Amino acid sequence: MAREGLPRPGQGATPSQGQPDSPEPAAAPAAARPPARTGLPTAATSQPAASATSAPPPSTPAAPPKKTRFPLPEGRVARAAVIGVALVVLAAIVVLIARWLVSTEPVSDFIATYPGESHLPEGSPVGIPTWLAWQHFFNAFFLVLIVKTGWQVRTQKRPPASWTPRWSPGGRKISLTLWLHQSLDLLWVTNGVIFVILLIVSGHWVRIVPTSWDVFPHAISAALQYASLNWPTENGWVNYNALQLLAYFATVFIAAPLAIVTGVRMSQLWPARAKTLTRLYPIEVARALHLPVMFYFVAFTVVHVALVLSTGALRNLNHMYGGQDAVNWVGFIIFVVSLLVIVGGWFAARPIIVVPIASLFGKVART
Repeated sequence: MAREGLPRPGQGATPSQGQPDSPEPAAAPAAARPPARTGLPTAATSQPAASATSAPPPSTPAAPPKKTRFPLPEGRVARAAVIGVALVVLAAIVVLIARWLVSTEPVSDFIATYPGESHLPEGSPVGIPTWLAWQHFFNAFFLVLIVKTGWQVRTQKRPPASWTPRWSPGGRKISLTLWLHQSLDLLWVTNGVIFVILLIVSGHWVRIVPTSWDVFPHAISAALQYASLNWPTENGWVNYNALQLLAYFATVFIAAPLAIVTGVRMSQLWPARAKTLTRLYPIEVARALHLPVMFYFVAFTVVHVALVLSTGALRNLNHMYGGQDAVNWVGFIIFVVSLLVIVGGWFAARPIIVVPIASLFGKVART
């Protein structure tokens, strides 16, 4: 018995697959039936016609691009260029505002009253000793490598090797990069302790420690003069201006100790059994402070070098490296040699050189 709605044999039609039941009479000719709407070709329909009438498969709409509030161009170079242009524009605005301020009568009178130089106490030592030049070099050398290795510790996904202390074979493993970073920290701290001792013994501490409250208005005056590109009158061989004094004081007696106490908290030197001390000084606090302190040292170094080179490079470099108050090339040559040593240390801080040194103090293994 034939199903209703399907053509009987002998009527010249072939049933299509997946075609729904039709309410048409069974005796209707196949050619008179409307074409199937399933998108599949029938026996009475040619392939091109089926292709023309078939609906395209539905496509998934692409997700709209994620919009950012301040879109930046692609690529590190392009982003750096945008940031550089923004900094130049910001610096130009600061200079214009500062030059307008110093041209006004109240600010001009303020600068005349506080020229930017806070006088030292009577009997203060004059000049910069030779040991300070060596301390300055070692401080810069260690600081550059500390910043490099510290950033590597923070961004390195897979360190080249691990290090275990020789005196504690079952102790906690650390990465080779972290070992180098902490070793440089110890050398930097040792150099800093020697520097502070010599500073106190020689009496040169008065050059970087405020001894009068007038240092603050003098510092504001010096900042206005720097910002207006009208350098304050100074003689670094005798004493620093007030802004330099406060910057050196903050670096030596605030930023450096803060870097030390936060670094110790995150290192193996922290006593694991000191539960009360650990609760009072959680490691999250140390981590939140350690990176901004590093950024401070980087910013201080950039500004410091820029001012040294732009406010009388030969004389300033002679003060810092040559140990003399003269304008010649001695300090400049020593400065260039020190830069070459620092660059050499930067490229030498690699596993091929670090591994033999680290092996003297512990076990180095591949990660």
